[in-house]
Amino acid sequence: MTLERRRRLTRRALPAAGAVAAVAFFAGLAVGGGGESEAARVARDFSAAWVRGDYGAMHGMLTPQTRAAVTAEQFADSYRGAAETATQRRMAVAAPQTDGDRALIAVDVETAVFGPVAGQVAFAVLEDGIDWRPHLVFPGLRPGESLDRRTEAPERAPLLAADGQTIAEGPADARVQPLTATASIAGTLAASDDAAVRESLYARGFPEDTPVGSNGLERVFEEQLAGRPGGELLAGSRVLASSEPRPAAPVETTIVPSVQEAADVGLAGRLGGVAAMDPRSGEILALAGIAFSAPQPPGSTFKIVTTAAALEDGKVKMSDEYPIETAATIDGVELENANGEYCGGTLAEAFAHSCNSVFAPMGVEVGAERLVEEAEQFGWNADPGIPGAAESTIPPASEITSPLEVGSTAIGQYKTLATTLEMATVAQTIANGGVRLPATLAPRRGRGDGVRAVSPKVARQITELMTGVVAYGTGTLAAVEGVEVAGKTGTAELGDTRGDDPEAAARDGDPSNTDAWFTAFAPADDPRVVVSVMLVRNGSGGATAAPAAQGVLVAGLKRES
Repeated sequence: MTLERRRRLTRRALPAAGAVAAVAFFAGLAVGGGGESEAARVARDFSAAWVRGDYGAMHGMLTPQTRAAVTAEQFADSYRGAAETATQRRMAVAAPQTDGDRALIAVDVETAVFGPVAGQVAFAVLEDGIDWRPHLVFPGLRPGESLDRRTEAPERAPLLAADGQTIAEGPADARVQPLTATASIAGTLAASDDAAVRESLYARGFPEDTPVGSNGLERVFEEQLAGRPGGELLAGSRVLASSEPRPAAPVETTIVPSVQEAADVGLAGRLGGVAAMDPRSGEILALAGIAFSAPQPPGSTFKIVTTAAALEDGKVKMSDEYPIETAATIDGVELENANGEYCGGTLAEAFAHSCNSVFAPMGVEVGAERLVEEAEQFGWNADPGIPGAAESTIPPASEITSPLEVGSTAIGQYKTLATTLEMATVAQTIANGGVRLPATLAPRRGRGDGVRAVSPKVARQITELMTGVVAYGTGTLAAVEGVEVAGKTGTAELGDTRGDDPEAAARDGDPSNTDAWFTAFAPADDPRVVVSVMLVRNGSGGATAAPAAQGVLVAGLKRES
């Protein structure tokens, strides 16, 4: 039901109903068992149905003439519209009082905006049903009156960084952002033309043109920042109830200004995303660019998931060695290593140098079902739980049918998509001993509940492999002096990822055809910060994303020094 329709039904008089001559009333009502009159029984049933929201049952108790004039849908909409206008939370009714064929019901309504509203509804019970009139949709209305309201929003609450500094403050129409370091993530406000947003505002008691957060933290924390509106609930021109607008308390976030600034510097105006987290809590320290809104193929960073599944299932061991090859042939198609290089050796060496020739066949050995299952343990195909955040997706195993599709999926191609925040969550899970914590922008008191994605043993093994990436593999440009960094690079092709070579664009020297990825945490033995970087059409992960992440890692480590 649209907002305009609900307003029409609430404010206009419904079709005239129950216009019955006085001779149709009768005084000799039947008396039921226990001395209860027929009028009392009908009124009791009507009020009970009202409390439970059974408008169909209520409509069925009306006279045939009323039901012919007011359809069941119109009847239900009129009650729903009145409840929404009043911001009704719950209602209670007293036992009906009757006098002959007249019934009176005392009703108490608790509203979100106007406080408690108490009133009565009265109607006649005729031989063939209730003589219903439109003003009976809400207690306290008189014949000819309709329910309306006038409300206004309070001043918007301040938005605070993790250290208490103010990110944004002031009324919605004059919002200021005093902290330069967090200006990029603060967000903006505007009146929305989205029907769902306007419906939500109306349901919460706000004027529908109230400015709302369009993006950034203003959007994420919209309801917490908005406070409670105030105003008058009207019966025609009479005031039934009123309240003052109530501003919300300042809203704390997990954003660390120094880390946010480093994320913006690392992004350097390029299209992409940067996400930083505390692996111990899942608290987000920084978000830059399109870090949670634009899923892309994760490329070789997904090899963390593939390797975790293989280790968990005993398909591989840390001591395994692989042939030195330039490509793996699956279904007659060669999946080549980046730059066509020879790659293999120990599992650690293959992981450090991101050998497609090793991990595509490994994925085939693991199988589509387990790859999807493991990915979902790391957070794919799940609501991120943050307003505006996009879901990272992997197809069901039934849609990954050929060995080539499985092998391509295992190296982060085919139809697998991830946000930068999701790849930060993958690193957070490994850094947290295999337990994935929901990412949050609101301070989390304590460690919170998590999902075990891999065993502590496998988490330690993946950590060991990731340290090799930064120590001597494809991610050396993310190294931090005096700190052991665990990371994984990725280079994701943006064309048909089922083609001959998911790394072909990078190998052929066209960086505009690949997304660059890097995800990492540090220190490897006592993780305190996680960083993920994705740069759209920006070459290889080791060359561009890894150095962008390095500065964010340093800032994240310094925040606790």
